[in-house]
Amino acid sequence: MPSSGQSRPSSVRIWMMAARPRTLPAAVAPVLVGAALAGSQGVFSVLVFIATLIGATFIQVGTNLSNDYSDARRGADTDDRLGPVRVTAGGLVPPRQVLIATWVSFAIAALVGIYLISVAGWEVLAIGAASMLAGVGYTGGPRPYGYEGLGELFVFAFFGIVAVAGSYYVQTERVVWEAFALAVPVGLLAAAILVVNNTRDLETDRRAGKRTLAVKFGPSGARYLYAAMVYGAFLSVLIIWLAGSLTAWILLPLATLVPAIALVRTVRSHSDGPTLNGALAKAGMLQLAFCALLSLGLLLS
Repeated sequence: MPSSGQSRPSSVRIWMMAARPRTLPAAVAPVLVGAALAGSQGVFSVLVFIATLIGATFIQVGTNLSNDYSDARRGADTDDRLGPVRVTAGGLVPPRQVLIATWVSFAIAALVGIYLISVAGWEVLAIGAASMLAGVGYTGGPRPYGYEGLGELFVFAFFGIVAVAGSYYVQTERVVWEAFALAVPVGLLAAAILVVNNTRDLETDRRAGKRTLAVKFGPSGARYLYAAMVYGAFLSVLIIWLAGSLTAWILLPLATLVPAIALVRTVRSHSDGPTLNGALAKAGMLQLAFCALLSLGLLLS
């Protein structure tokens, strides 16, 4: 809670803090890749693309709000955490209001989903419902999987495989192996964002009984895991190109390799909150830049 010597942030600022805009590239990036793959095959609807972007973004915001609420209830967000203040634990917003905002965000995503269902069929309902349940189940419910070291796996699945293949499917109403293959680097970079977050919060998570992979592997192991995910993303694009179905234009993301190396070094050599908070923001921008270039490469293929 803000001390007596600190002014209370504005309502807009508080809700921006709750939405965690630094994480939103993880929602946008896979939609770009899935839609670009469809566009490279001559199929693209602007309205479907916009609706998918809105739906994915509000699922991400709803997930962030749900995590804010649930982590505060479980005691994971304490005053000594190195990350930004969480609005529920920090006393900036009553828990009930955060919970209402969570369901409003999911409701907006669901309304957009109705349009996508009308366009691409009832399969979209399963994709959206599973994504929302995964978002709530990360830190909520009786057995939150984020507390058992499964967060990165679910992020890889839903912000990689499901999001890319789903974004492709709503454009084309079919699935191809390239959509799943391209989802691999997208999912790895999304999961890597979570690794940075959990590396920063390692000690407070340990005390709260939140057994993330960073807690299980320790600081050194978590940093090696982050490097493996980032470099694995670049390697997977090379493997996809060597498979022969897509042209060398999909290697455009290699242009982000130098900043990626610098970011890996930063995460490896720093443990202070401000530096890791900056690294978290850069990890999100790395994924967005990587996926924007991958999308451009697909369109140029």
